[in-house]
Amino acid sequence: MRTPAEPAAAPTPPAPRAASRKSHPRHGSALDHESTLSLIFRGYVPLILATLIIALPLIWMMLGSLKTSGEVVSRDLVWLPGSPTFDAYLTASQKVDFPRLFLNSTLVTVVGAGIKVLLALTTAYALVFVRFPFKRTIFAGILVALMVPPQVSLLPNYILISGLGGANTYWGIILPGLGTAFGTFLLRQHFLSLPAEILEAAELDGAGHLRRLVQIVIPLSTPTIATVSLVTIVNEWNDYIWPLIITTDDQMMTLPVGLTLLKNLEGDPSSYPILMAGAVVVIVPVLIVFTFLQRYIVAGLTQGAVR
Repeated sequence: MRTPAEPAAAPTPPAPRAASRKSHPRHGSALDHESTLSLIFRGYVPLILATLIIALPLIWMMLGSLKTSGEVVSRDLVWLPGSPTFDAYLTASQKVDFPRLFLNSTLVTVVGAGIKVLLALTTAYALVFVRFPFKRTIFAGILVALMVPPQVSLLPNYILISGLGGANTYWGIILPGLGTAFGTFLLRQHFLSLPAEILEAAELDGAGHLRRLVQIVIPLSTPTIATVSLVTIVNEWNDYIWPLIITTDDQMMTLPVGLTLLKNLEGDPSSYPILMAGAVVVIVPVLIVFTFLQRYIVAGLTQGAVR
């Protein structure tokens, strides 16, 4: 006798993939960890290496100025001074009149940088907001000036300034470098990005060019102006070739040129701490100014370079 066919068994549902579900968070965290490491490697490691390359010579010079001559010229590398001393600074101050040199550098830098920034501001404003003929030709001339090395004009400037009696004078040091093509170019590029509606509204209210520059353009351009000021101050303070050529009197030399008064010590290895101390005196004021203005640099260069 034929037995009735048994009903077919229901298909068994697949087992839940518990293992695969648990693996997703681990996979995601591994990816996040990988991307973080990649970001650190691509971003921070080159930045740290660049900082070390720039900062280590300065740190080594500062430490060397606090060492004795035996620690500097020793065959065994001495990283830190055993007993820090300021004897090198005292010796350098006896050989060079640092207060007078510091006064000269401060006066030349403040007056020269101030006039440069003022001329760059007014020139860039005129190139953007004032209508006059040959504007593009003048701007092309400014771009050409950016490409000409300053050493080309040393001889003509010396003949002109010395012929006018500017040798060993403050105005003779300051006058040839008053034009700043870099500052004019950077400020012009930034002024082009300013909203024209604001200036047009001020013009309708009766504001003249000077009022628009002082009350509208300058407040909107603080980062870029700070960047131009910082670059100009550093260039004025560190300028060496032109003050060296135009000054022969020790009382009119700037700090970088005044360090040449220590040149008779260069052949003596025991004088290395003295030379390092003089170099530290030159760079510390620039580092202080940079500390106050460095937060404007990136913003200023970005605003001035991108329209």
